[in-house]
Amino acid sequence: MKERIKGMIDESINTREKMYFLTDLIENAAKILIDAIKGGNKILVCGNGGSAAQAQHFSAELVGRFEAERNAMPAISLTTDTSNITALGNDYGFDYVFKRQVEALGKDGDVLFCLSTSGNSKNLIDAIPEARRKNMRVINLLGKDGGKMKGLGDLDLIVDSNNTARIQECHLLTIHMLAKILEDYSFKK
Repeated sequence: MKERIKGMIDESINTREKMYFLTDLIENAAKILIDAIKGGNKILVCGNGGSAAQAQHFSAELVGRFEAERNAMPAISLTTDTSNITALGNDYGFDYVFKRQVEALGKDGDVLFCLSTSGNSKNLIDAIPEARRKNMRVINLLGKDGGKMKGLGDLDLIVDSNNTARIQECHLLTIHMLAKILEDYSFKK
């Protein structure tokens, strides 16, 4: 059992080391988010399953605080309103739960931030054209080879792994880095 535990730690470290190749893209994502917020816009965050939890986590870090007291940043997780999600899922189908919320809440200059370990989530894929229609920027935080979402965003951050747990660990690291950068460079009280 100890060897298996050490193996998982090693696998996590090896996956995180591959993230050095994403540093320029993470910096660019931070700039997109900073520009949106400084322009009076907001970030709409979405994902399914574990990525839904991370979408909520990212939004909470921005609206609340990450490591420092500062002004709140406008971010909404589209995964939290159970009445909207269940009504939209029931009336239109699950593929529409994010698209309709982007239609209702998104505006020119906002950012749609999508999390998907596979890059193949249909409800995320369907939300992107709606964001484009509203002149929103799109950042995709993906895993594996980027899946069908690769190339649909303004920026794709793709964690080079096929292991969902390792991808999610790196997604968490990425949203923490973005929260820290936004906190440090933009929104001090």
